[in-house]
Amino acid sequence: MANSIESTLVETRVFQPPEGFAQHANVSGQAGYQALLEAADRDPDAFWAKQAREYLQWTKPFTKVLDESRAPFFEWFGDGELNVSANCLDVNLKNGNADKIAIIFEADDGVAKKITYQELHDRVCQLANGLKALGYKKGERSIIYMPMSIEAVVAMQACARLGVTHSVVFGGFSAKSLHERITDVGATLVLTADEQMRGGKAIALKPAVDEALGMGGCEAVRHCIVYKRTGGKVAWDAKRDLWLHDVADKQAKTCEAVTVGAEHPLFILYTSGSTGKPKGVQHSSAGYLLWAKLTMQWVFDAKAKDVFWCTADVGWVTGHTYVAYGPLAAGLTQIVFEGVPTYPNAGRFWKTIQEHKVSIFYTAPTAIRSLIKTSDAEAAVHPKSFDLSSLRLLGSVGEPINPEAWMWYHTNVGGGRCPIVDTWWQTETGGHMITPMPGATPLKPGSCTTRLPGITAAIVDEVGGDVAAGQGGLLVIKRPWPSMIRGIWGDPERYVKSYFPPELGGYYLAGDGAQCDKDGCFWIMGRIDDVLNVSGHRLGTMEVESALVAHEMVAEAAVVGRPDATTGEAIVAFVVLKRSRPEGDEAIALGKQLRDWVAKEIGPIAKPKEIRFGDNLPKTRSGKIMRRLLRVVAKGEAVTQDISTLENPAILDQLSKPV
Repeated sequence: MANSIESTLVETRVFQPPEGFAQHANVSGQAGYQALLEAADRDPDAFWAKQAREYLQWTKPFTKVLDESRAPFFEWFGDGELNVSANCLDVNLKNGNADKIAIIFEADDGVAKKITYQELHDRVCQLANGLKALGYKKGERSIIYMPMSIEAVVAMQACARLGVTHSVVFGGFSAKSLHERITDVGATLVLTADEQMRGGKAIALKPAVDEALGMGGCEAVRHCIVYKRTGGKVAWDAKRDLWLHDVADKQAKTCEAVTVGAEHPLFILYTSGSTGKPKGVQHSSAGYLLWAKLTMQWVFDAKAKDVFWCTADVGWVTGHTYVAYGPLAAGLTQIVFEGVPTYPNAGRFWKTIQEHKVSIFYTAPTAIRSLIKTSDAEAAVHPKSFDLSSLRLLGSVGEPINPEAWMWYHTNVGGGRCPIVDTWWQTETGGHMITPMPGATPLKPGSCTTRLPGITAAIVDEVGGDVAAGQGGLLVIKRPWPSMIRGIWGDPERYVKSYFPPELGGYYLAGDGAQCDKDGCFWIMGRIDDVLNVSGHRLGTMEVESALVAHEMVAEAAVVGRPDATTGEAIVAFVVLKRSRPEGDEAIALGKQLRDWVAKEIGPIAKPKEIRFGDNLPKTRSGKIMRRLLRVVAKGEAVTQDISTLENPAILDQLSKPV
């Protein structure tokens, strides 16, 4: 496995932290970084205890830091108690931020709406009181299926305020995907909207909820609360459905935050695995929030005057940590963006930065790559046509950023003066793990650089042994950290098998192949399992294959990823029909039909970019599909590997021809 990810990648361009930036940074210079690193490595318990006491407000102080007695089911600050919403909102009212703008909502049509910390607190309390009046209490679980909006943040915070564990589902997912999550998590409440706006178009949300709840197994759901985003017509179940404004608007603007234990599940977020069923990643309250707040300070160098903009949707972990929780816990003003980067034109991001004087901008390589094409082709939407002088820090998230896209971002968006924090982390890690500290770390385009204090990242072989610098291997974390995954909801065996395989001796397996160069900089080389990373969204190959095979015409399917200049990775599906192999126009029409089918079954992001039809799939004589060969074929490369175990080698030529 390790050999498959070795790389000869060399990057000689190095960018030192700008002197002016480093001088005023929260972590200044290599000396500042090394001091934190050494403190964390020397006495981890003392280090984490100090951070937890300094950065969080506790209703009951903890006395124990890390409990490893049930490893790998670790507990942090286990006897402490607090409330996450109080740490995000009430704290800001007490420290003088009540009248400070908390959120600038940038709607799809460009109309901006601002809300202060006091107003946000009031609205969260009103919704929490409304939910309480409906009988919801600590320990229950909710599904949130809402558009990017102030209301989505309010919904998440209101659940946290009551100790109701939320599970946010991305608004692009299908009714079937929604149903899987409702039933798996045992939700008793769904919060949604009539429609969402994207690129000037209204996209219905509630019909998917209605369809999901009608599939069976959702009897525990007592209410569906609907945010009226557009006023679009929706079907209504008078016994179950309630308008959000009817639930919240007449309630009191104060609601005492419910105290929960440090390990109380704040949220469960589903992420794709290499088997068909999505994994419900469970996160705690205290450890998760501590790391969200710390990384805001360390990685984003958060200052009181900053205007922060993370472009991620709250349906993903980035939108949890760096929209719904981290920026509010840090007391920042942030942008919540409903739209898409290309509407009404490809200058939307730059215009928004200019108008709201954004100082920290955090987006995905996919967005950057797509905007390079349009920006370089049309001067009017190029970043240089806008005043981006307010920017002082840029960030990248979701997948590795290729060096040339990094350079374009640095030069054209950051004007050559803004450090770029290229952040490696996962749904399971809760926050940044390997990333530059902008006032301390020399930057290498394409590298996520070095580990954060307290994060014992390393590259090992298949039995957990350290590999030499420059050699490929498995990325692991050797010691637990506060914001780590606490388990897979309802499936402890899968948790251990997925993340703590016994052959690695207790290390957390990230699932990424990587290497570490002689300077100690990490380079992420790709997934080691069958998980695809499309535009920063993780999709299991089995999920897509299962959706294809569910179609009445499909006998068999195999799905692989291939590099894509825009999305990072594109889905290529190899399909065997129950009838003869189609060709020409018929193949094109059937390919479109199957792509639309996958979009309906899973969601538009899972649509294969390409479908190729074959009489069979390349299999060993024992019947195993040889996906490694399909990956080569999908890239358009010649197969040079040993195919002596292949039962039907001629099929490779057939599958090499795109439709």
